[in-house]
Amino acid sequence: MGDTKPKVVVGMSGGVDSSAAAWLLKQQGYDVTGVTMEFWGKTPEVGGSAVSTAAEDAARVAEAIGIPHFVADFRTVFAEKVIRYFVKEYTLGRTPNPCVVCNRWVKWEALLEKSRSMGIDLVATGHYARIRKLPGGRLALERSSVTAKDQTYALYNLTQDQLAHTLFPIGEFPKEKVRQLAEEAGLPVAHKPDSQEICFIPDHDYASYLKSALGRLPEPGDFVDVQGKVLGQHKGIWHFTVGQRKGLGITFGKPMFVKEIRPEKNQVVLGEADEMFGTGLLASHLNFMAEERIAGETEVMAKIRYSHAGAPAIIRMLGDDLAECRFLEPVRAITPGQAVVFYRGDLVLGGGIIDRRLDAAEQEASPVQPGK
Repeated sequence: MGDTKPKVVVGMSGGVDSSAAAWLLKQQGYDVTGVTMEFWGKTPEVGGSAVSTAAEDAARVAEAIGIPHFVADFRTVFAEKVIRYFVKEYTLGRTPNPCVVCNRWVKWEALLEKSRSMGIDLVATGHYARIRKLPGGRLALERSSVTAKDQTYALYNLTQDQLAHTLFPIGEFPKEKVRQLAEEAGLPVAHKPDSQEICFIPDHDYASYLKSALGRLPEPGDFVDVQGKVLGQHKGIWHFTVGQRKGLGITFGKPMFVKEIRPEKNQVVLGEADEMFGTGLLASHLNFMAEERIAGETEVMAKIRYSHAGAPAIIRMLGDDLAECRFLEPVRAITPGQAVVFYRGDLVLGGGIIDRRLDAAEQEASPVQPGK
């Protein structure tokens, strides 16, 4: 008899989550192959052995589990899809979310393409998320069983085809249980600390990275208040993001925050704490999951950053790729460039990229009421 075990490629970062995912799938009877995706820095050299620490850790885990493992060089697609986007967004005065773009185009699109070239039609990762098939046949992300570790926000942009060929083995488990499983399985990364930084900027110095990437420094410009009064000079818009208070390089005798960045005028708008709240936003680059498309006005919980708990809101379409999101209560630091993700209960309805915030005066001109 031939081998009928389902084959799956597991993206292995060398961390405990993806390692535990690979081990669980092996225990469940899958024919598992581990792959470490190299996005930047060193990759295997012909006739050499220069690999990243992540790849080395993943290889040790694969050996412990008893599965094949290889390293895939995705540096080109990562540079085109993620780094180019990241740099451009900052020059436009926006705050990008590279993980969202990487998930869609690299960790899924490129990985699935690589897997299918090997005759394998399933991929798996160590993300804390679940997939639910809905009565109409559509697939949607469902929050992890442990809200504190849920990663659906960064995965909202996955397509129906990608979801149909994805497994999330640890979506049902709390982090403590994942570490326990890894320890009991004898995996060498069971107690490895989680990584918190953007992978290609491990020192968090975005401005230096942008200077290196663009070969120039940002132009100094003016700090202004909401009325346009000049308050001082900033050292370049790359250094700032909406909601920022520290690191302004100037003091005002009271807490001041970045409210808005105006790249066309090279201005950074500052406001006091009570000026940081917006009543809505416009979003584009939309992707819907639980429904193919929304009609009319839809009540949701909208999450505007990874750490945001979410806020009640009403969304409506203004065009093929433009949605308006109105919050029932003002929310703080709506940041252009970040993702907004719409939830219906624990399901991801969809999401998009924030283009701009809307204030109370704009809402009064175009009111949206609950249930209308």
